Amino acid sequence: MGRYTADQIMAEVEERNIRFIRMQFSDVFGILKNVSLPVSQLEKALNGEIMFDGSSVEGFARIEESDMYLKPDFDTWQHFPWDYSEGSIARLICDVHDSNGEPFIGDPRCVLRKTLKKAADMGYILNVGPEAEFFLFRTDSDGAPTLTTHDQAGYFDLSPVDQGSYARREMVNSLEEMGYEVEASHHECAPGQHEIDFKYGEALAAADRIQTFKLIVRSVASRHGLHATFMPKPIEGIAGSGMHMNQSLCDKEGNNVFFDENGKNELSETAYYYIGGLLKHVKAFTAITNPVVNSYKRLITGYEAPVYIAWSGKNRSPLVRVPAKRGNSTRLELRSPDPAANPYLAEAVMLAAGLDGIKNKIEPPPACDRNLYQLTAADRKELGIDCLPHSLDEAVGELLKDDVIVDTLGEHVTACFCEAKRGEFAAFNSTVTPWEIEQYLAKY
Repeated sequence: MGRYTADQIMAEVEERNIRFIRMQFSDVFGILKNVSLPVSQLEKALNGEIMFDGSSVEGFARIEESDMYLKPDFDTWQHFPWDYSEGSIARLICDVHDSNGEPFIGDPRCVLRKTLKKAADMGYILNVGPEAEFFLFRTDSDGAPTLTTHDQAGYFDLSPVDQGSYARREMVNSLEEMGYEVEASHHECAPGQHEIDFKYGEALAAADRIQTFKLIVRSVASRHGLHATFMPKPIEGIAGSGMHMNQSLCDKEGNNVFFDENGKNELSETAYYYIGGLLKHVKAFTAITNPVVNSYKRLITGYEAPVYIAWSGKNRSPLVRVPAKRGNSTRLELRSPDPAANPYLAEAVMLAAGLDGIKNKIEPPPACDRNLYQLTAADRKELGIDCLPHSLDEAVGELLKDDVIVDTLGEHVTACFCEAKRGEFAAFNSTVTPWEIEQYLAKY
């Protein structure tokens, strides 16, 4: 049974003096969209009768197929923890349906739902715990973001060095008011960089929470005169922002199937096969987990971001890490994704890769417990360690060669995503940068 019924939502609207409802959904690129409704339209909204023009949303539909319906997921009902003069605001996250009432194949939430159904048919439920990093920058007199960080603090520093701690504290309070169980928040290693970790949950709810998390972080930052960005690498020469994805599978009774007290390193065969699937398909799904040109400025050696395709239970340089906790806390941490990723698509492709590993019993290579950043190219070749794509264009090419990932995304999403990303890379490639002017204008 769900958390809410239509009657409970209507009662809460009255009780909290909620005046506006945001019907939220995400486009193919992970950008949060919404249709805002006065409360007088709530009954119509709860019945799934709200329409919008899908042709106006990038990657959704052509103009002749543009009528879309927003079908709210009642379990996502939440009011925002701020009071406004015109009354409170609440939201519902929606699934997008086409004019025939069928789930729209271009809806990222639909893509994840289908992949979760495949996992369920195999007897598995995916849990995800994200670790999303972000930067806080000062704004100028017009409110536009600058690249001036609000502090010069480092890893785990406290105020007054960490001037963003006040904003971060309000972010945590706001998230908790919205039902998040925040496990930790701290300053990250780069100036102006922060991380807030919240408890893992079932995959669909976790993806919803990531989208809401980004909205809350940005909103609170703005209230403090700061700009929050989830851009992977906003400043050269310092660490970029990642979104490590901790993942585990449990059975229908809630038992963690990655744990085996009698297995090697107390990991089950299922866990090893899942690792094998991740490593086999990571080149292809990197386009989804690292989806912008700027993502590949982060995926370079020297700044803690994983570059090499390997796994370990003992160090943080490989792509996949197995944290030390066991029992129901047994999990795998994929360290390459960044927070620009669409969380619905990212979770879908990671899960599909892992399920393929389980289905086809893909054995991972031996664990690499050495610091990969200190290995030479000859060392890596001898160990058979490959590397992630070096650019968005290369990553898109890898995606299109992988039937498992293409099938997971579906023809519509694959075509829309790849066309847009190749256009993005072409635009970037044709841009003359300040670095080029500085290096070449006088010299040549």
